[in-house]
Formats: sequence, structure tokens, C-alpha cells
Amino acid sequence: MSTPSRDGISQINPADAVQIAARGDAILIDVRDPGEVAQSGKAASAIHIPLATFRMRADPASPECLPELKQGKPVIVYCAAGGRAQMACQMLVQFGYGDVSNLGGLRDWAAAGGTLEP
Repeated sequence: MSTPSRDGISQINPADAVQIAARGDAILIDVRDPGEVAQSGKAASAIHIPLATFRMRADPASPECLPELKQGKPVIVYCAAGGRAQMACQMLVQFGYGDVSNLGGLRDWAAAGGTLEP
């Protein structure tokens, strides 16, 4: 499961994240740079939103906000090691998203049995 924190961001167990994403019960976001995704692929079903464009693509007040993020589902974010994911999670909380979790890195996803796609 996830470990709640005082800032509204949970650290989710990677195995739980794999199961939740497989059921379609959460939105999975990859915030790595495009070159990183091109090199290693991304988690299956993840939406790629580089951290550099995250604010405009995730802010519900932005005309560039992705429709998938307006579904009200929990959001799980990852990057390469967890640092950028934490920054993205903090932005999501500021934007008013209620259930936000940091998965950590893509390696955590893969180690928990999560599949990758190009």
C-alpha cells in the first residue's frame, strides 16, 4: 500500500502501483525527459508529461490540461529515481488533486513486475 505523508503525497509500494494501474484505477504519469523515455521506454499505460511542461499540462485551470487528468482518479507519478516525481506530486497537490502518490523510479516499477512499452 502507500505510506501517507504530511504534505498530502504518499509513497506508494511499487507492487501496489502495478496492480492499481493494471486495473485502470489510477492515472500513471512519467515525468522524465523525452530522451530518457526514448532510451528506456515507459511503464505500460503511463502518460508521458516531461517535468518541463508539467505545470501547463496538469493544471486544471490551463487550457493545455490533459483530459485524462480531469477524471478524478488517483494519480501515481514516477521519474528515474523519485526526485522529479516528488516535485510533480507537489504541483498536483497545489492544483487540488486529492490522491497523489510518488512511485519513485522506473526501475522500481520494473522490479515490481510492471511492464514497459516504447
